[in-house]
Amino acid sequence: TPGRLKLTDQHLIFKNQKTGKVEQISASDMEMVNYQKFIGTWGLRIFLKNGTLHRFKGFKESEQEKIAKFFSANYKKDMLEKELSLKGWNWGTARFNGSVLSFDVGHHTAFEIPLYDVSQCNTGKNEVTLEFHQNDDAPVSLMEMRFHIPVSDSVDQDPVEAFHQQVMDKASVISVSGDAIAIFREIHCLTPRGRYDIKIFQTFFQLHGKTFDYKIPMSTVLRLFLLPHKDNRQMFFVVSLDPPIKQGQTRYHYLVLLFNQEEETSIELPFTEKELKEKYEDKLTKELSGPTFEVLGKVMKVIINRKLTGPGRFTGHTGTPAISCSFKAAAGYLYPLERGFIYVHKPPIHIRFEEIASLNFARGGGSTSDVAEEYDSNPNSSDSENSDASAASHKKEKKDKEKKEKKEKKSKSAKTISEKPRKQRKSKKERDENKPKRPPSAFMLWLNSARDSIKADNPGLSITDIAKKGGEMWRELKDKSEWEAKAAKAKKDYTASMKEYQTSGGGKEKTKEKKIENKKETKKDSPSKQMSGSGFKSKEYISDDDSSSDESKKSAKEKSDNESEVEKNKKKKTEKRPTEDTGKKAPKKMKRDQSDESDEEEPALSTPSSSEDESKSD
Repeated sequence: TPGRLKLTDQHLIFKNQKTGKVEQISASDMEMVNYQKFIGTWGLRIFLKNGTLHRFKGFKESEQEKIAKFFSANYKKDMLEKELSLKGWNWGTARFNGSVLSFDVGHHTAFEIPLYDVSQCNTGKNEVTLEFHQNDDAPVSLMEMRFHIPVSDSVDQDPVEAFHQQVMDKASVISVSGDAIAIFREIHCLTPRGRYDIKIFQTFFQLHGKTFDYKIPMSTVLRLFLLPHKDNRQMFFVVSLDPPIKQGQTRYHYLVLLFNQEEETSIELPFTEKELKEKYEDKLTKELSGPTFEVLGKVMKVIINRKLTGPGRFTGHTGTPAISCSFKAAAGYLYPLERGFIYVHKPPIHIRFEEIASLNFARGGGSTSDVAEEYDSNPNSSDSENSDASAASHKKEKKDKEKKEKKEKKSKSAKTISEKPRKQRKSKKERDENKPKRPPSAFMLWLNSARDSIKADNPGLSITDIAKKGGEMWRELKDKSEWEAKAAKAKKDYTASMKEYQTSGGGKEKTKEKKIENKKETKKDSPSKQMSGSGFKSKEYISDDDSSSDESKKSAKEKSDNESEVEKNKKKKTEKRPTEDTGKKAPKKMKRDQSDESDEEEPALSTPSSSEDESKSD
């Protein structure tokens, strides 16, 4: 797990970065210190007098001499380099030293197993199987290891049983043995959801529900919280766990229990007065009674040896330390503590002050909805008998009303036609190259001169980061008179050059030309002149005029067609006369067809002339 290691004159302190848990090792408890090679790095191997092994990696090879001098000067311990076996053999000697199982090949150690990482130990005929706790942070975890133990000639003790017994003495195997210290029945649990019986044992506590059963070691409990609900009737009891418990693929880092303040209980602990004094230093009495959350909190606090954290001194406008808020879509309560914040309950979040980098307060964009009508839902009222019928009729009326509103909106949107022309966007002002530039401020003058030095001192900074860094340095700068004088001089020069620019007429001619052009455009495109005067007609009159003009056009076209047909007939007559003289007669059938066609095409013509009758009689 990542963290920070601090070496003082008397103690070695490690703070877990993830959980904030602090482990402190006294110099007097250390038995052996080694500098050991790990994968890609170096580390410290500290073996304590009680048989516990601690390993801290992340050091460099060059730091060995410096750390060795510190240990010899302050802790009076010689730090030697531990050599490991690199043969790669899978047979050797198993040695138990305190809470560590070391597998040695020859005179060097091949690997070591801290027995507190063992979750289960099973035996076979000639083998022992070790199962390990899964590490949630590691991408790959070792789950199981098997040792084959050959048969020995000694009749006194079975080597397999002896191996198993030594592992079980130091392993963190949870086995229910003996009676529970305290039992709390049917406790309401919010995460994981359900009702559980809580049984507290010496080294673990058990959550027993209808479908799930959890055994949680006391060593995995990081913090305990007792928080009052906003309604002042209930209490939240929160247990922080690392590693978390699992329910399928879901992991629960927090247990959130909910208690009624009026609910009380009384328990009797299975200890004598002497045992309570020796084990718990008179922090617990044989008989405990009171509100359930107080009794559970007191027992857990003493047995686990963790502080029970409550809300800080903060009190909101409601008179409670709870702040109503929401995380994503779920509503909950935020509690300011002495050293952090905690949010319950979906999901529970604990934020320590030391983890906070910045705070941002912003107005929320919550939408409000207006209630159209209100209804009395009092069950004692006389209207409650016909509530179903009234509700149904109300729904029907509401739907009809919505439909009417939609229709009205559609009709309005269809009728309304915007006749006003769109306003023309103002064109951007053209930049005048002759116009003098504005003078820079004192800060900008200083930043331009100090930019190269900031880059050199802080390589890899972006342009914005350089500006931020410059702002910080400018605030810390005490003597700014030099740059302020330069800025004042630049401003003076700017005003003088601006006067010269204005006296020379810069910028005025262009504005005049633009105004003239804009006036011309407005004259051309002015909608008032187009719409005003006698030429304006409404939509109905315009449509009638269009229809009348169309009819006149049709009649004129028909007249022109008739005139052209008459001229064609005259030409035909002149062509037929020479054919009669020559004696070539056209067939009667063709003449009839032509006459029929002329009759169809010219229904409005008068009777044919005498010359046409003569040709027909012939």
